[in-house]
Amino acid sequence: MQGTDFILRSLAADGVDHLFMMTGGLIDPFLPAIARVPELTPVVAAHEGGAAAMADGYARASGRIGACLCIGGPGLTNTVTSISAAYTDESPVLLITGEVENYMQGLGLFQDATASTYNDTEIVRPVTVESYSIPDVRLLHHKYSRAVKSMIDGARRPAHLSIPRDVQKGEIDVIPEPVAPQLLSSMSLDEEMAKTFWSRAAGAPRIAILVGGGVIADDATADLIAVAERFSIPVATTEHAKGVMPEDHPLALGVFGYAGTPHATDAILQEDLDLLVILGSTLNVRDSMYWSAKLAPKRGVFSVNISAVHIGCHTLPGQEHFVRGHGGAFLRWLRQASDSDATPLLISKMERSSWVDGIRKGPRFYDADNMTSDQQRIHPARMVAECRKAMPRETIAIVDSGAHRAFASHYWDSYGPREFITASNLGPMGWGIGAGIGAKAARPDRPVVVFSGDGCFRMHGMEVQTSARFGLPVIYCLSNNCALGNVWLRADKVGPFPAKLNEAPDQDFAAFARALGAEGITVEDPNDLASAFAKALELNKTVVIDVKTDRTAKTPVSPYHEGAEAWSYRE
Repeated sequence: MQGTDFILRSLAADGVDHLFMMTGGLIDPFLPAIARVPELTPVVAAHEGGAAAMADGYARASGRIGACLCIGGPGLTNTVTSISAAYTDESPVLLITGEVENYMQGLGLFQDATASTYNDTEIVRPVTVESYSIPDVRLLHHKYSRAVKSMIDGARRPAHLSIPRDVQKGEIDVIPEPVAPQLLSSMSLDEEMAKTFWSRAAGAPRIAILVGGGVIADDATADLIAVAERFSIPVATTEHAKGVMPEDHPLALGVFGYAGTPHATDAILQEDLDLLVILGSTLNVRDSMYWSAKLAPKRGVFSVNISAVHIGCHTLPGQEHFVRGHGGAFLRWLRQASDSDATPLLISKMERSSWVDGIRKGPRFYDADNMTSDQQRIHPARMVAECRKAMPRETIAIVDSGAHRAFASHYWDSYGPREFITASNLGPMGWGIGAGIGAKAARPDRPVVVFSGDGCFRMHGMEVQTSARFGLPVIYCLSNNCALGNVWLRADKVGPFPAKLNEAPDQDFAAFARALGAEGITVEDPNDLASAFAKALELNKTVVIDVKTDRTAKTPVSPYHEGAEAWSYRE
């Protein structure tokens, strides 16, 4: 078979059923090959950056690898932001680019981006586990296998294969097979170090668990719930892991950190907290309440992570106790522990339950009155709250970057893993527009709503036509506040001129959506939100709901700002 067929059939063997792409001369040999692999559904994006975001959304929603195909050179450079977001959030996206023939490199061919010119493999090398140009078709199966294994071995990251046209058209006799499927379910744990947990937990009734994004790939929700219930341990998550613990569970504290809940903040930052168990989080600035000095449990933190690189960066010496391994494996180990081994947790269970009950008696949200506000322009909290009430429980929320992310993170409750997806580390604007398409392709059985903003739509709103064109019923909930929201909130404090630079005209995004083949609904009265969301669900097609929101609405991040104001660097 041709090299193109081998790559496409290998993707299908590895469980990929959608290929997100942008066409171009350097991948022309792939086009007839796609027709020969019916297991793959091609989705042609408006822009390579959108295609890469779709592949990222697909990977995050499905737990499988996502695949993006485009030309090298300008096509590759257009993907860099989305690939970078996948890298920083540990999402396995395989970027496949076309290149000029090996024997024609450096001769002045159009769009030659090989090592003989400026070498585009080097451009994405910093944001991939591997970026490689294949010099001979006989290496194709080796390099494909290595790329996929590298993507899912330990932390999950993107990889890049540059495939010259002669390799695309070359003949290969290798039969495509799944690459190391056992890697997808393998989880390691240093059990000897894990046993030190029992001494840490002895006589420490006030214990909480903080789950980070590193646990998402472990598919450990059942184990997490079982451990929490067995020992009455409350569970908070980072924004990236939101939903891994169902947020209506009696032991769920919600998100800790930026735009987090009062329950999580009160539990983790209180002086009487004995021990914090951190699973798969490096405590970056947003996940640590700006490295709050109050994040100092009496017995420190017990951190389980596959990497020790970040351990100790933001805690006092001797405060962090590290166990190498997967958070999911640690939870399974705790779940299976005998009653005699688990005595330190079991004897403190009643006292811990009373402590949790006291925390949960407090408010679930900050500024909860805003969720029912009748103001016009509409308060973003009301927009998110009405959307949550209207959408089915199993809805997947894709959240773009901007002020709307803080409102969505805070006021949207998520009830399952991979149901709240956001580019939490890099935060590129407009990424969610494409990512929502990928998520819907991965999970066609689930409603998908994308929270985005007018600034995001000005960057990548054209991908709405991709969703409409390929019949993917994504609901875009657009917070149209005529500004770059978070930046405007900061700039407005400085003066009118900086604020003006971050303002924008009130454009008709509902009309824009209709021009692209989607449905568009404009909402100016908060009392019309419920019917707009109901209509969007009923239509079962791509819908943009242009919600006229208030840019002066303050985001629910006061504890985070307090942490930022109190913080000072320490060696």
